[in-house]
Parts: sequence; structure tokens; C-alpha cells
Amino acid sequence: MAGTSSGRGVDVKSGSPGSPPTTSKSTSQSKPRKKLSSGDKAAMAALATLIEDIAKHKSKASFKKLFEYFAPRLKGYLMRLGSSEAQAEELVQDVMLTVWRKAALFDRRKAAASTWLFTIARNRRIDILRREKYPELDPEDPALVPDEEVPPDDAVIMAERKAEVQAAMATLPEEQVELVKLAFYKGWSHSEIAKETGLPLGTVKSRLRLSFTRLKEALDGKV
Repeated sequence: MAGTSSGRGVDVKSGSPGSPPTTSKSTSQSKPRKKLSSGDKAAMAALATLIEDIAKHKSKASFKKLFEYFAPRLKGYLMRLGSSEAQAEELVQDVMLTVWRKAALFDRRKAAASTWLFTIARNRRIDILRREKYPELDPEDPALVPDEEVPPDDAVIMAERKAEVQAAMATLPEEQVELVKLAFYKGWSHSEIAKETGLPLGTVKSRLRLSFTRLKEALDGKV
């Protein structure tokens, strides 16, 4: 999927804010850091604003723009680190879901939007590699940082949304409900679900895709 520019003027050229950080061996004479152009700064600010819109307003439009911009870049970055294409695609979905859930943790004063997302992606890949040997969590992963205490008014709204989601889940067949719970409540990847349930990977993906479509239709305009 090719990245698209957002209504906020996200227009980043190759090697600018959307690219992952790179490292090089230190030399006795370090090259001076290239100054960002006004266009680069504007693009970085626009990307940060999209994340803030998601945090404050759960903006689906901002999330769509952010996804279209970063998904292909994150996939390429993960594949360069050694992930297969299928694994990279699953990791991108996981990263973007984390952004949706944890957007409030983003602080443009501490990191650029691209730095934040690529760091989450790198940590996710490390988690998968470590999980094969021994269970270990990265305490710096934004997904593991506890949420802030929810104000009473927000708690009421969240309770109402939870009830709407549960009502929508009740309309799904039992086999789809089980997969949705494993994917979102436990955060398992498609491959992990297939291994745990004994279902073919293609069946897992098709059932989840169908269930998400039904849930979206049931919750459209409510959540």
C-alpha cells in the first residue's frame, strides 16, 4: 500500500521524517547533521497532530491517514530487519492497533511520530524473537505502560461502549467470538491463534475478517 498525504499536509520525501532511524559507526570526524527543511518540519508536525487527534478524539479519519502513510514504511523496515513479509504485515497491524489504543502516550516534545512508531515496531519484533526462547517483556514498550486513571464521566462512557461492544459480540457465531477474544483481548497474532486452535491460518484470517466486518456494521456510529 502506498503512503498518501493527509489533509493536514503530510508530504514527506524519501529519507525524511517517515524513514526509520539509521546508525553508523562513529568516526573521528562526524558529519554534521543535515538541517530539516521547513517542509520536513511541517510534515513531522502534521504526523504528530494525527496521533494527537486519535488520542483526544479517537479520530478514524486521522487513523486512516496515519495508517496509509506508515503501514508500507513499517513493513519495509521490519522486512529489512529480517521479518518475513507475512510476519511484517502482522506486526504492522499490531503496531497500528497499539497506536490506536496508546496514542495518549505520545509526546511530540520527546520524540517525532516516526521515531515513536518505528520504536514500537522494533520492540514488537524483539518480543516475537524472545518469545521463542523465553518469556520476557520490554518495560519501555508503550503498550505496557499503565493507562492513566479514568475520570468518572469517562468511566460511564466507557461502560456504555463496553455494553455496546458486548451486544455486538453476541451477534457473532461462537467460533468467531473465540477468535476475536484471542486476537484483541489477548493480543495474539494470526499465527499464534492458528497454532492454539488447530485451525488453518487461512481460516483464522477469513473468520476474523468476517467478524470484524460484522462488528463494524453493528457498532458504526456508536463507538
